[in-house]
Amino acid sequence: MSQEYIVIRGARENNLKDVSLRIPKRQITLFTGVSGSGKSSIVFDTIAAEARRQLNETFSTFVRNFLPRYAQPEADAIENLSMAIVVDQKHLGGGSHSTVGTITDIYSVLRLLYSRLGRPALGGANVFSFNDPAGMCPECNGLGRKIGADLEKFIDPSKSLNEGAVLFPEYAVKSWGWDLLINSRLFDPDKKLSKYTEKEMDTLLYSDPLKVKTKFGAREINLTFEGLVAKFNRKYVSRDLKSYSARTQKSVAPYISYGPCALCKGARLSPAVLGCRINGRNIAELAALEVADLINVIRALDDPAAAPMVAALVERLQHMLDIGLEYLSLSRETDTLSGGESQRIKMVKHLSSSLVDVLYIFDEPSIGMHPRDVHRLNELLQKLRDKGNTVLVVEHDPDVIKVADHVVDVGPFAGKRGGAIVFEGSYADLLKAETLTSRALRQKISLKPSFRPAQGKFAIKHARANNLQNVSVDIPQGILTVITGVAGSGKSSLIHQTFLRKHPEAIVIDQSPVGISSRSTPATYTGILDEVRKSFAKANKVNAALFSFNSQGACENCQGLGVVYTDLAYLVEVKIPCEICGGQRFKDEVLAYKFHGLSISDVLNLPVREALEFFGATEVAKEVLRILQSLSDVGLDYLTLGQPLSTLSGGECQRIKLAGELHKQGSLYVMDEPTTGLHLSDIGHLLAIINRLVDAGNTVIVIEHNLAVIKNADWIIDMGPEGGHKGGRVIFEGTPRQLLDCRESLTSAYLRA
Repeated sequence: MSQEYIVIRGARENNLKDVSLRIPKRQITLFTGVSGSGKSSIVFDTIAAEARRQLNETFSTFVRNFLPRYAQPEADAIENLSMAIVVDQKHLGGGSHSTVGTITDIYSVLRLLYSRLGRPALGGANVFSFNDPAGMCPECNGLGRKIGADLEKFIDPSKSLNEGAVLFPEYAVKSWGWDLLINSRLFDPDKKLSKYTEKEMDTLLYSDPLKVKTKFGAREINLTFEGLVAKFNRKYVSRDLKSYSARTQKSVAPYISYGPCALCKGARLSPAVLGCRINGRNIAELAALEVADLINVIRALDDPAAAPMVAALVERLQHMLDIGLEYLSLSRETDTLSGGESQRIKMVKHLSSSLVDVLYIFDEPSIGMHPRDVHRLNELLQKLRDKGNTVLVVEHDPDVIKVADHVVDVGPFAGKRGGAIVFEGSYADLLKAETLTSRALRQKISLKPSFRPAQGKFAIKHARANNLQNVSVDIPQGILTVITGVAGSGKSSLIHQTFLRKHPEAIVIDQSPVGISSRSTPATYTGILDEVRKSFAKANKVNAALFSFNSQGACENCQGLGVVYTDLAYLVEVKIPCEICGGQRFKDEVLAYKFHGLSISDVLNLPVREALEFFGATEVAKEVLRILQSLSDVGLDYLTLGQPLSTLSGGECQRIKLAGELHKQGSLYVMDEPTTGLHLSDIGHLLAIINRLVDAGNTVIVIEHNLAVIKNADWIIDMGPEGGHKGGRVIFEGTPRQLLDCRESLTSAYLRA
């Protein structure tokens, strides 16, 4: 059979420069290149978007109303596409009721198993669901924990209401909530809470809603008063706090106490359901087992009536083992998973599919993987290919690049200087080429010759968070410490769940989004725009608010967005440049004001690299140049000052946070996998930044798998030896050179290799 190709001609999405490509079908094609070079524009914004758009068009108009909408990519032609399945790093949400078991559908099969074999018999499979009223614990509604207001943080009994006895911000003195409390006339506002009678305190905290008359101006009106804790529980506990925005969660979380449900002891299910067993175990006990142990329990079931369910469970659990998730349990909540774990959970759902000639698209699937586990990922990609599927992978990891049948290197640089194909061919030919990727692949990084001495220590004593097994360890001060170990070994439990709770002053740089609005940009996030607006205002002797697209200067037609959205019912929402401002976001009168020859819109369209040159020749505040240099130092010199932050990847989000924190001294930094999304050629820049932070007197703690970062550490703490209950111990403490001799460490083996 002759080789078929996905054909792309004249692709122009984002920074692509009339890209034409022939991608071999039923092979693994790997896309590499520096961040911002155009990889994602080819794979996600062109190929995946068009495949999904065309698939959706096969459905009726009615059905299309309920499907995601995809715009037709900007390209002359895209041919020979298959149905596309995109496996990305977006975190799995779902709130407190979504678990690994429910998201993979493994728990559904387990419920069916218990409905057939469990004794005493309880009826249908729904009875075993903690999301169904028939099966959920009546005390905690299937959450497994009782949540309520933490009274110690909610009120201060030593104060009166007028003195601010209620610590929850909604009742701060002079607020609307406080005003209602005082005007209810139910309480003496000058009486200390410690002097309240039992009845008064019960009314204040737990009263059912009751009507009270209060003065509003010159007249009396009826308002409803409800006990402070009763109202808090109704608003934030009964509805599941995780369904609120991140901002609300953050503001409410300090006032909440969590504890296991007294009735179900965290099992989420009703007493009747927990009394139903198979071979002495109830369904909650099985769901709490790690996958590596659960699969053995399921295999031991020999009842002929259970054979189909046992086969289905073993197949899906084996997929979780194959992809390196043996340390997870089915009861693990999905919103506690990392981006890499979320991506691998999504893979599990597709591994049992019998569909062929599918287009599988992966976004940096090696993220969060220890080098020991990357071979498992490679075997998965090859398995999908061998079934007759086309596999496209965006990736930086050299060990993943090696297994590609075909490599496409995009570049040569990022942003406006990228968007072209600089290499196509085999891995062997890539090694001989002269691109940033090929040169980085040929480069060997050795252990650094000397290691900084510690300037003190942070002590962790008897840590038991999650799988930590009574861990006591010292983290050195004033040097670079790298925390290593396989996925699930306890790295995050040690740092995020233990260390950071004792050191809330630490600057944490992770991959969570920095902006979800199209109005948030690098210029607004870093504070550059404030100084730039002042410079424009001073040069033109006008109000600085004119130079904000969120304020007085915004184009009135598009409200400063630069685009106008048109809803076309079941068709994709059309986004067109604003016909009044031409996409520049500002009123014409604002664009007439110049600063050294450029309008405010011109400045926002400058990449960081060009902005450095431009502002370097002006009298703008030195703070602007410092921030721009920081953005350049972390490898973001290709971003324009006005690019929406909602378009950034997780790695770019992490680096823009890092750029904003680089100037601080005497600080404690914690970085969670900072090489995420970084091209091999940029890791040297990252290490230079980290070393500069340490040399300035800071302590830097990095959770990382990348061997180049590990080799450049001053101190290593290696967790393991495996994940889950087989991990949670400190396997090694010492310098990278000393780690070479530690035979128990999996990290050591790859460092030696």
